[in-house]
Amino acid sequence: MRVKPRILVTPRSVTKTGHPALQHLREAGFDVCYCTPGKQPDEAELLRLLPGCVGYLAGVEKVTARVLEAASDLRVISRNGTGVDNVDAAAARARGITICRAEGANARGVAELTFGLMLALARSIPCCDRSLKGGGWDRPTGIELSGKTLGLVGCGRIGRLVAGFGLAFDMEVLAYDPAPALTFAPSPRFHYTALDDLLGQADFVSLHAPLAKDGQALIGGASLQRMKRGAYLINTARGSLLDDDAVLAALDSEHLAGVALDAFDPEPPTDLRLVSHPRVIATPHAGGLTRESIDRAIEVAVANLLEFLRNPTGVR
Repeated sequence: MRVKPRILVTPRSVTKTGHPALQHLREAGFDVCYCTPGKQPDEAELLRLLPGCVGYLAGVEKVTARVLEAASDLRVISRNGTGVDNVDAAAARARGITICRAEGANARGVAELTFGLMLALARSIPCCDRSLKGGGWDRPTGIELSGKTLGLVGCGRIGRLVAGFGLAFDMEVLAYDPAPALTFAPSPRFHYTALDDLLGQADFVSLHAPLAKDGQALIGGASLQRMKRGAYLINTARGSLLDDDAVLAALDSEHLAGVALDAFDPEPPTDLRLVSHPRVIATPHAGGLTRESIDRAIEVAVANLLEFLRNPTGVR
């Protein structure tokens, strides 16, 4: 009996409950295997499961050179999202492994959570909720978004959606992107600008950028000092974009009025000083965790796997 080629599936949103799109892999003759349900696999688990697999539907776990070296049959890694910072791309190229991305599949979910966090910061919603449930009646004074300036660091699919939400709330929107889409000009209240100018003018700074090639934090002590006193910072992109110690210092000095986080390094975070700060709102990397985003991301990731494995030159 011929052994079916195997595909490993690891995204936590899928390993717990499965997904109908995975049936397309089985119907195409592949054996689908999973990591521990609902748990992000570590290197040891990947070293155990990935050898012998020809395809890999990957989540946000780190995929190291050691893992890729052990996966001698692996031909393609298909992410159920856009970011591939978690994969050692140089090691993958050296072994001829193609990396595919689910471009834009979770953009709407991340963008909506970003704006939800912005509203939660502006009106101290978590604080009010905790107070009332504890028998209190704390009524902090909030701010309105109309007339405020929203600064977007990164203006790809997610950033452009957030820009649209900001404009709908009568905000001024500034965007920094090293490769700006100049055809995106949704309003006279939207402008591309330099990063330093954005940091100096924005009331809310929202991060939607990849990691720098040198791996350094994009927002550290110097960047925070350029921000307006009393500004808010939102990171739904990548935990490593922030220097956590510098952000903590800016909160303690009240240079930052508040911070919202949906991405951490590592995940889950082991150092809870920033997460537990009273002026921080934290969510567990939930931006793409909507039913619609999960469906789109898995469907695109499965389609990418099938297209590549049927036609190895078809997806890059």
